[in-house]
Formats: sequence, structure tokens, C-alpha cells
Amino acid sequence: MSDIGRRLRQIRNARGKSLAVVAGLAGISPSYLSRLESGHRALDRRSLIVALARALEVAPTEITNAALIAPGEADDDRALGAVRLALFAAAMNAPRGRVCPVEELTTRADDLLDRQRDCDYATVGAQLPALIADLHTSLAHGRDERALLRLLVITHVQGTQAWLGDIGASQDLAWQAATLASAAAQRLEEPVSLAVSGFGTAFGLIGAGGFELAGRVLAETDPGTVGNTEQQLSGMLTLTRSLVAAARGDRVERAAALDHAADLAAHAGEGNALWFGFGPSNVGVWRMTVALEAGEHAEAARIAQSVDPAALPSPTRRSAYWREYGRALARLPNRRDQAVLMLRQAERISPARVHRHPFMHSVLAELLARARDDAIGRELRGLAYRSGLMS
Repeated sequence: MSDIGRRLRQIRNARGKSLAVVAGLAGISPSYLSRLESGHRALDRRSLIVALARALEVAPTEITNAALIAPGEADDDRALGAVRLALFAAAMNAPRGRVCPVEELTTRADDLLDRQRDCDYATVGAQLPALIADLHTSLAHGRDERALLRLLVITHVQGTQAWLGDIGASQDLAWQAATLASAAAQRLEEPVSLAVSGFGTAFGLIGAGGFELAGRVLAETDPGTVGNTEQQLSGMLTLTRSLVAAARGDRVERAAALDHAADLAAHAGEGNALWFGFGPSNVGVWRMTVALEAGEHAEAARIAQSVDPAALPSPTRRSAYWREYGRALARLPNRRDQAVLMLRQAERISPARVHRHPFMHSVLAELLARARDDAIGRELRGLAYRSGLMS
């Protein structure tokens, strides 16, 4: 049984609700809910998690926020406490860092964001606390204010918030980073920084099941398309709108947003402005994710065949490609072996993005329920062990 399935059953029993009642409220069959609880079906769609949370009258995080501690990743866990305190101190206007030249802070932030894109999470976790403290302390000192505010926005969204998400930290802690980025962007009142902040805010809301609020943020955020950077940012916001539309079951808006993002990517080309990695190849990966959110696993697998993972601009996106391809194949008949191989490829690039992704425990539990005693079964059990699912 997966962590999510076990928690789902525990909450349902604690609420004193039957399978039939919860399933009816969530819009699924009792047998499907039973398979979700037992791990024979993966609970890997945001919209279904939200529907079940509403049926059980709990927050979505009550279902998904089981401990995601995997062997071999203790460095991330040790760094998490220091990052948490740095965020709290910054929010209290008591960062207690050093006043540094903006040139030094820019170099450090660039290096950290490069390492985040390269999935070097141990180094990012080690560097983040001091960088957060020094950025906020230097800003309070009163020099190079606008340059420091821009650094704060990009560092908190593409560094702090992204790192916290990738290592499986609390969504509430990631929201702290998004809030600090938003405060800096509001002080700047520049379209590019407001767009970066809007992306972070929207993703924080999506993680909490706040699809309507996320849609509102995205509708109010427009960096324009006057330059290549602005085109890439507009593209990322449009892709995020497509994910929100899929979660809300809006097929028309979902298709329109994906087509618009593809058009922007065709004009912008393969890029990595502000570490977003927007371009035609990344649009393909997002199409896979959006199809998975809509429950269209065969479509996600079909899209994967049209994407060249070598063209993706970073290990982060290449890992996402293989992970999403594996998630799609895991739900298709007679594709189990390929699914495991795809997930192993994602794990080799970035263990944390497989071990600690909120949907992966559920996907792995479903695969384990059908595992055979063969070479692929051994690969799967090893992956499940490294993900903390087996002792």
C-alpha cells in the first residue's frame, strides 16, 4: 500500500465514512476508491486529490503530505532546517547575514540557480541559507535596491521554492519563499519580476489545490512579448494556465493555452531565460504533464514519442521527461517493463525528483502490486526501496 493510499484510508476511517459515500462525493466508483487506497491505482492527479479532500473535508495536503524521507538523501534533510530558519528570519526582517556587493551576490545566485537546474540539490541546500540571509541583509542596508530586489525574486522562485519542491519539503514552507518573492516584485513593479513572482505564486496555489486562485493570478500577470525573455516568460505562464485548465476539467482552455504556448515557443526558440528552460521541447514535456493531469495516459505516451529529450535545456527538464513518460506507461496495458525503465532513467538524472515527487510513491505502489520476480521486478523493487517504500 502506498503512503498516499494508506493516509487516504486512515482519513476516511477517522471520518467514519464508507467507500460508497466518499467515492460518490468525489465522483468516482467505490471500487476505484478501494484500488486507490490499496495502491493498485496511483493517485497522481491534482484534481482527483482535491475532489477526495473535499469529500473527506480535509485539506489536500492532509492526503499528500506523508513523510517523503528516502535513504541516501540525508544532506537535503539536514539543509532543510537551516533554509527554514533563514526564511523565517527574512520574513521577520531579521536575516542577520552579511552586507555584500551586488556583484558578489549576483555571482552566487547565478551559481546556485545553475546547480538547481543541474539537480545538484545537496550543494543548493548548503548554499541557500547564507545566500538568503545575505540578500535580505544587503537589501536592508539600502544600496543597489532594485538590483537586489530582482535577485531576491529570481532566487526565491527558481532557487528556494524550486529546491523545496524538488526535495519534497512542506508546501507551506515553499509558500514562504513565494511570498518573499512576491513582496520583492511588488516593490519593483516591473513586468518581468512580477511575471516570475506570479509563476511562483501560481505554482504554490496549484500545489494546495487552489486552482481558481492560481487562474486568477495567471490572468493578472502579463510580461508582454516585446523581447525574447518576455516571450519565454509569457510562454511559461501560458503553460501553467494549461495545467490549471486540465485540473479544472476545462478542455477548451487547456487546448488553447497549449497551442498559444507552442506558438510562443516557435518564435522564441529553445532558451533558458531566467532558468525556465522554455522552448519547443519543454512545451512537449508540459503537454505530457497536462495530459497526465487530465487522466489521458495514452496521449501522454504518444506525445513523449515526439519529444527529443536531448534537446531539453537542463537535467531538471530531462528528468521530468523520463518521469512523466514512466508515469504514462505505468497505466497502459503491457507497458510495465518500459515504465520501470523510464523511471530508472529519470532517477539516474535526479533521484530526488523521483523519490520525493508527490505522485511517485503512488505510481510505484501500483507497479509493485503487479511486479513479477524477473529482472524488471528487481529494478522496480530497488527503485521502491530507494524511494522509501520498502525496507
